[in-house]
Amino acid sequence: MERESMEFDVVIVGAGPSGLATACRLAQLAQEKQQELMICVVEKGSEVGAHILSGAVFETRALDELFPDWKEKGAPLTTQVSEDHIYLLKDDNKARKLANFMVPKTMHNQGNYIVSMGNVCRWLAEQAEQLGVEIFPGFAAAELILEENKVAGVITGDMGVDAKGEQKDSYMPGMELRAKYTVFAEGCRGHLGKQLIEKFDLNKGKSPQHYAIGFKEIWDVPAEQHQEGLVVHTAGWPLSEASGGGYLYHAENNQILVGLIVDLNYQNPYLSPFDEFQRLKHHPVYKQYLEGGKRVSYGARAISKGGFNSLPKMTFPGGLLLGCDAGTLNFAKIKGNHTAMKSGLLAAESLFEALTQEKQGEELTSFTERFEQSWLYDELYRSRNFGPAIHKLGTFWGGAFNTLDQNWFGGKLPVNLKDEHADHEQLLPKQQCQKIEYSKPDGELSFDKLSSVFLSNTNHEEDQPCHLQLLDNSVPIKVNLEKYDEPAQRYCPAGVYEIVEEQDCPKLQINAQNCVHCKTCDIKDPTQNIRWVVPEGAGGPNYPNM
Repeated sequence: MERESMEFDVVIVGAGPSGLATACRLAQLAQEKQQELMICVVEKGSEVGAHILSGAVFETRALDELFPDWKEKGAPLTTQVSEDHIYLLKDDNKARKLANFMVPKTMHNQGNYIVSMGNVCRWLAEQAEQLGVEIFPGFAAAELILEENKVAGVITGDMGVDAKGEQKDSYMPGMELRAKYTVFAEGCRGHLGKQLIEKFDLNKGKSPQHYAIGFKEIWDVPAEQHQEGLVVHTAGWPLSEASGGGYLYHAENNQILVGLIVDLNYQNPYLSPFDEFQRLKHHPVYKQYLEGGKRVSYGARAISKGGFNSLPKMTFPGGLLLGCDAGTLNFAKIKGNHTAMKSGLLAAESLFEALTQEKQGEELTSFTERFEQSWLYDELYRSRNFGPAIHKLGTFWGGAFNTLDQNWFGGKLPVNLKDEHADHEQLLPKQQCQKIEYSKPDGELSFDKLSSVFLSNTNHEEDQPCHLQLLDNSVPIKVNLEKYDEPAQRYCPAGVYEIVEEQDCPKLQINAQNCVHCKTCDIKDPTQNIRWVVPEGAGGPNYPNM
């Protein structure tokens, strides 16, 4: 097919923290050295920030390096953490507040800020554009351009194709965005990042990547129930059959950010992460703040949490894999934004060095050297045992190990714990598990999936090819339903997958228009039969300030 083509020095896929940090720093270096560079950021969301979802308590370390004057520049960081509470929830009514010495110091948040990362990314995009970066929202990077075993850019998705794959009147072919170097910063389980890891064998010798699903809601609450700057984290109930934990952050304007993180290595196919989150809000620790309030936003997103042991090689001929696309999140801190940004800063330095030497398409080995000498590497190394300890020892004993490791040994205990079992391999057959009965939502604290998806402002062009592809159409019924009671019905946080009866036979129905782009199905499907690919650009959630 004849496609229009545009040439750049660097193309960056994804306008999240790592992609925008790369763009800003690269443009800064070009300005400092009075060198003209063509830098392009392509973003599949309808606008920058539309697909950004993060808790988020934000550590400013990388931002301080990128824009030391971020306060003067009006960065949307206004709510500093004032108090930090951690509870162990024993059941649906009881809780024990943990003293500081019982908590890994990595989870202390003094000096950090409660933020909307969507708004932080919008601000970063403004800084990038002021520095001369071109940003194209609403265009999904759908394919790699590979030439002579090197990445030479990306192709954006075709627009105006119907569900049968035929061109509509509105048809517009995707464009080739060619570059000397291409940076992939798509976020967790990136569609193209996944292909790159496989093609260039980037995870050779590494532990499998591990994941969680993170939920978030924004609530407007009565002023008397709001304490600006308060950060609450919880472990334990309701997760009796999974590891993870809850959070509740008091942001500005009488708003509370509340959510639950559920590790995706759970075994019971009847577990529903969404319903576990709805249960959590009924616990008195949460209810005291939310009762009488109004839920105004909802979203969900997978989280890469394998950390140091699962980190793939981040370089390949013609490009880099950064941030959560690679898995730089530090789960010991429950934070990945500052680490993603730092990976972008390191990338920019290596890219600029290569471009000033008029190199093109080579492997940026200098990035690996910079990474290994950085605080990012040191931070991830010190937290390498955190996730495996929880997976192997459980929440209580794993937490005790992590407190010892972090507080007394600074993350340098002479032990290397590893979890070599992929999350999708962990489900047990339904006969070996007990069904979990979840209460009906009350419409005040707990809600159903469809009303939740409505609050995410999710929208897709309905007549387009399904972006949730089954490699074998028979597997959902013959294998997943038979063996696991088709867990996609429960692990999906948006009601995308349903078992319906058609002529007295069960059938998997895919409601792709509901998809919030969390990627959980691509990760947790026990047969790895679901492949998530990009829909038309601008499709998916439209988060205002998540």
